[in-house]
Amino acid sequence: MSSPLAPSRRTLVAGAGGAALAGAGGAVVHAAAPAAAARSTYAPATYAATPVLPAAQRHLVSRFSYGLTPALAAQVRRSGGAAAWFEKQLRPSAVADGMPSGFGSWWPSLSRGPKELWDRQAQEVEGGWVVMQNYQRWVLMRRTFTQRQVAEVMTEFWENHFNVPVNGDLAFTHRAAYGSVVRARALGRFEDLLLAVTTHPAMLIYLDGARSTKARPNENLARELLELHTVGRGTYGEDDVKASARILTGWWVDLFGSWEAGYRTEAHATGPVRVMDFADDNASPDGRDLTRRYLSHLAHHPATAARICRKLALKFVSDEPSEALVASLARVYLANDTAIVPVLRALVASAEFRGSAGRKVRDPGEDVVATYRALGLKVGPPTQGDAAVNAMLWQVANLGTTPLAWPRPDGAPLTGDAWSSPSRVLASFEAHWVLAGGWWPKVGVTYRRPPAWVPRFPITFRLLVDHLSRTVLQRPSTAALLEACCLATGIAPGERITRDHHLVRWNMHRLLATLLDSPAHLTR
Repeated sequence: MSSPLAPSRRTLVAGAGGAALAGAGGAVVHAAAPAAAARSTYAPATYAATPVLPAAQRHLVSRFSYGLTPALAAQVRRSGGAAAWFEKQLRPSAVADGMPSGFGSWWPSLSRGPKELWDRQAQEVEGGWVVMQNYQRWVLMRRTFTQRQVAEVMTEFWENHFNVPVNGDLAFTHRAAYGSVVRARALGRFEDLLLAVTTHPAMLIYLDGARSTKARPNENLARELLELHTVGRGTYGEDDVKASARILTGWWVDLFGSWEAGYRTEAHATGPVRVMDFADDNASPDGRDLTRRYLSHLAHHPATAARICRKLALKFVSDEPSEALVASLARVYLANDTAIVPVLRALVASAEFRGSAGRKVRDPGEDVVATYRALGLKVGPPTQGDAAVNAMLWQVANLGTTPLAWPRPDGAPLTGDAWSSPSRVLASFEAHWVLAGGWWPKVGVTYRRPPAWVPRFPITFRLLVDHLSRTVLQRPSTAALLEACCLATGIAPGERITRDHHLVRWNMHRLLATLLDSPAHLTR
């Protein structure tokens, strides 16, 4: 027999397991636990035929992917466990990419050169903002479907650290290529990455290095290099910024001409320079080697090691990582010539990482991508304007932000409180609702039909909830989750679900959305 009429979905925020918000330090606040009698009524079942990874393995894969799925869990098992999977992921060339057939040609302008992109905008053929929105969609697709999940997560981390917003006026000419440069070095040495991004035309354009000359050194890139990209505040002064700017003169971009990047010796400011404990005679008009030595010094600076390792811990451990963990990771970083892979190995081996499950809130992009992955949606090319691959970006925007569009050089926040407002949570509920129901988008996407979510008929509701929890959330169900599902659907725990049951015929979206609204999905 069905329970009384289910309440509206938003009233479930007050029910057990109905929602998650980030409290102080990004901790997840769960709704009140049910009374003892209710716990007995909502005792979960176990659908053993649907396997899940052990909790520790699930934690590792969840932190270093965009959402654990049955296919990814099977891949982890085939690899011999999460640790072996992680090691293989650290060598992305050894992993099949797995992107849809023909994906590289979905947005032709992402392969166009900078001058052609600029000319197309000037001729009103295609605006730069359109190209950049398509780049954001390209990125969302990669996050959703690539099997190189660790490499993609680290690419996002570095594109955020070395932020060049996609909504800049001129940098769009080189922005997609900039992303490729970061992706190719995301699991390499920080020193190599720092040199590549600092001298890249997208960064030079965004932070005015392209206009900086010995006659008029521009301090924007020089300051952000110190403040944001390497040593951080409190380690340098204004004279250091000025010297840093002089070191970087000579790198340029032919703005409004060929848009090609290069080096002009006549624009380089020569003469002695000192930045903190780095000093050089700077006698040569060709300052490229000076730039390399200067950036190498910054990459190996203890303050840089601490800053980079703290950000890695913020991203992958907790919103308040201990100073002991940061110091330990920094020692690994310096001992390994700024290589990132040894730092990641040390991070996941730490007790602090192992004890941090459920303490990181998914940001809007992670939420939408994880939802597409959890629902097993298949997305095709953008054959028309409202195609799913286009709508995906709008869905992320509805949650409060879009990928790579943070408007300041400091990059989007890595802490949960930035993404945990009531309006964000309700917007996530709405996104989960429409995707669970298959209502929008409708074009260029394939949804699983409701009967496909049921492993066998008939089945009791509590068994179905456990199966779906294992499928969608990749973990066994709990009493709190079962109660929330019963409240959302109006179905009692022991009720038999048949092929003709109203849940299968028209209410499956209520059950799926409740799973997606749970703390297990809203955190990683």
